Amino acid sequence: MPARQSEGQRKTMGRVMHEYSHGELKSGRSGKGGKVKSRRQAVAIALKEAGASKYESANENRRNLGRSKRKEAEGKTYQQESEGKRRVGARGRRESSRAMGGKNARKAAPRTAKQRAAARRNIRKARRAA
Repeated sequence: MPARQSEGQRKTMGRVMHEYSHGELKSGRSGKGGKVKSRRQAVAIALKEAGASKYESANENRRNLGRSKRKEAEGKTYQQESEGKRRVGARGRRESSRAMGGKNARKAAPRTAKQRAAARRNIRKARRAA
């Protein structure tokens, strides 16, 4: 395991280990190898899916992580299929934006056309008053 993993890699690792602990993780091409019973094998699969394997090249790791992220976005992971979820996590974004009243947003939510027009009116009104 590398010293530091990206947030996406950690999420993928967590998802794969969750599948293992719930008996949903399968090995082999499209799960034809049967259920994974060994924790060590589960960790190896998690590292490979997260693109954090020390036995793969940087290009292969990048490709593997991209493949996992596509699978998660399409809702085709075993966890999503068994739990009826469509996606995992916040898809790289914070869950709550400033517009929704969240304090942990990275940047303000973009204004709608209506909000921009109201802001322009307020600016004009303020200039006239001054």
